[in-house]
Amino acid sequence: MRRAVFLDRDGVINEMILNPDTQEYEPPHQTEDIRLYPYTSACLRKLQSEEYELFLVSNQPDYAKGKVTLDNLKKIHEQFVSIFIAQKISFRDFYYCYHHPKGVVREYSYDCECRKPKPYFLLKAAEDYSLDLKSSWMIGDRDSDILCGQAAGVRTILVDEPNSAAKRGKSKPHFTVNDLSEAVNIILLYSH
Repeated sequence: MRRAVFLDRDGVINEMILNPDTQEYEPPHQTEDIRLYPYTSACLRKLQSEEYELFLVSNQPDYAKGKVTLDNLKKIHEQFVSIFIAQKISFRDFYYCYHHPKGVVREYSYDCECRKPKPYFLLKAAEDYSLDLKSSWMIGDRDSDILCGQAAGVRTILVDEPNSAAKRGKSKPHFTVNDLSEAVNIILLYSH
């Protein structure tokens, strides 16, 4: 059985982008908006060197909400993959939920099984890749990430990302940190 680290994307491995129309911080909607935090690549390589399988698990509802095309979301994903390959970082799999119960694109606007806080993607990864969830971790910046991890039986770390503050406060993570580098230090401390 392998150990895994499940990572939320926006606000954990890359910066949120200020949308000038809404004045809210959102995920990137264009490939040129992708900005990894300066420590992200080194952190992910450290986890790999400790033989953790890496999984990205992200709610991406902006297509359902009519803010971005599905094609753009796929291009953004492909750009992330290219960045990771260039940095010698290997994610075992990527899981995206494109649904939102209050969306405007009808076929993507419902209460699905894959949207965090539901643990669907973590349980699927555990089954598909023979993962030991009790030895695994979820790192995210919102209550939905922490509740998802707890429902799947993994340890949880909340990243105190200032632009996500409105989306948290109701969960009780195992640890709270300022950024991904602090999260990785905790995981490495508990991995021996």
